[in-house]
Amino acid sequence: MDKVVATAAQAVADVGDGSSLAVGGFGLSGVPNTLIKALYEQGTGNLSVVSNNCGAMDSGLAVLLTAGRIARVTGSYIGANKEFARQYLAGEIEVEMIPQGTLAERLRSGGAGIPAFYTPAGVGTQVADGGLPWRYDGEGGVAKASPPKEVREFDGVEYVLERGIRTDFALVRAAKGDRHGNLVFNKSTRNFNPLAAQAGRVTIAEVEELVEPAEIEPDAVHLPGIFVQRVIALTPEQAADKGIEKRTVSE
Repeated sequence: MDKVVATAAQAVADVGDGSSLAVGGFGLSGVPNTLIKALYEQGTGNLSVVSNNCGAMDSGLAVLLTAGRIARVTGSYIGANKEFARQYLAGEIEVEMIPQGTLAERLRSGGAGIPAFYTPAGVGTQVADGGLPWRYDGEGGVAKASPPKEVREFDGVEYVLERGIRTDFALVRAAKGDRHGNLVFNKSTRNFNPLAAQAGRVTIAEVEELVEPAEIEPDAVHLPGIFVQRVIALTPEQAADKGIEKRTVSE
């Protein structure tokens, strides 16, 4: 039951080239930077990544992206990541952009064993009809486009069929975790981390505070340990390293 692994390098050692990853985080919040850095240092590449965004400010998944280690991204937000946009438009990377709520539900459904579901989001657009550019040819043309999806009517309303997502591995970050893998997330870090964790066949969690079993009240657990296979404890310095994407101050 003790799922604690000594180092991040050991935790990701079996994440090989071509693996698929669900990665938690929302902007710079709740990003498993230590595990991502370990992947970078071991040289893993040709990765298919499922994440809300692909890192920013040279942190998070941007580390792997800039190094050319990511082959495909399924996400909902490119944001201010200029290198992500450049690789996409240059045809160097395949990108499946989907509505943010749909991404969240596809991850949750995959973890719950639900193969597909119907949603009204995207009906009447290229999300349902197909034709969204997945890969450009580098000269302004589309090399690969999204296929059309099944649309079905329920009670007079049209819905599009979306597939649940399962990945080989998931990388997440939690504010607190115990040796059994039960996790607690802080504020907006809870947006995608629990969902990514559920989608991974092998889920690896880095935790800012490692506690003993029974120290987390059952009602306080955001993600049960059944979804987590490995836990690493961050150092105080790693736990405190939290970037701010856009700093604003009041007068």
